[in-house]
Amino acid sequence: MKIAVLPGDGIGPEIVAQAVKVLDALNLNLEMTEAPIGGAGYEASGDPLPADTLQLAKEADAVLLGAVGDWKYDTLERHLRPERGLLRIRKELNLFANLRPALLYPELADASTLKAEVVSGLDIMIVRELTGDIYFGQPRGISTLANGEREGVNTMRYAESEIRRIGRVAFDIAMKRNKKVCSVDKANVLECTELWRQVMIELSADYPEVELSHMYVDNAAMQLIRAPKQFDVMVTGNIFGDILSDEASMLTGSIGMLPSASLDANNKGMYEPSHGSAPDLAGKNIANPLATILSAAMMMRYTFNDELHALKIENAVKKALAQGYRTADIVTVGCKKVSCSDMGNAVLAALN
Repeated sequence: MKIAVLPGDGIGPEIVAQAVKVLDALNLNLEMTEAPIGGAGYEASGDPLPADTLQLAKEADAVLLGAVGDWKYDTLERHLRPERGLLRIRKELNLFANLRPALLYPELADASTLKAEVVSGLDIMIVRELTGDIYFGQPRGISTLANGEREGVNTMRYAESEIRRIGRVAFDIAMKRNKKVCSVDKANVLECTELWRQVMIELSADYPEVELSHMYVDNAAMQLIRAPKQFDVMVTGNIFGDILSDEASMLTGSIGMLPSASLDANNKGMYEPSHGSAPDLAGKNIANPLATILSAAMMMRYTFNDELHALKIENAVKKALAQGYRTADIVTVGCKKVSCSDMGNAVLAALN
């Protein structure tokens, strides 16, 4: 099983190193090859997605990615910035389905900024379309009008087939959970998402066992804070999913706990934590590696169809938390504050 390992920037190398040692401990036939992306890719070859990195990712069965981005690259031309490498690799690999589970471990109920009774038992799956929407729609850019004023343009665009395929992913996942799908849109003002709602309603006819509901994105953002346990599976477009999944991560105590999977039509996937590169934390060995380790568990489940080892990793994380180990972002009174590498070692010990 070939895995392309792309540590990226900031805390990326530190957190990926912990996930790699957990994967190594499974004693599976894993061939892991490392390559640069993001700012590291720009430093290596002047491109945030070097050709060799893209080729490695295409040849691999799965991709394990850390994070990309650093403030020092903000002055580069837009196509050279680290984030463009991330968007490009998603597009090149046709990773259209982003799965972001927001699961609250009982030990972290006090780490959430919400009351424990609001978030205890939380288990949401956010399904985000990843290769369309305003991030990729054309036309786009900054231009100067005839009167000399600058204008920025981005285009929100979805084809029916794109909506239908992400909808099927959400409905299929719901069939294995509590059979509830909430489709998030802004159909009252955006024609693009009016079509989104129409297609979701049509698609629901193929899934009579699943309860489909609809919610405007502004209300969904409020409801995630007010009563998050009402949701089972949420499905939405690229930009709304980006925002809502980051909001949902804080319900779990920290964005450092939120893994993700980005899948193509054949379940080849790129697995990464939902958080960013946090360049201010880089090199300090204090970042939380659990989202990355849990992303490796998702890799076992979705790409390699190996539920046994996925559960082994997830149970090892649960055991490390039950033993009181906490990185700085989730530490509470009475727990053991540990470094990034020590948390990785705690999961490793629990795994063994």
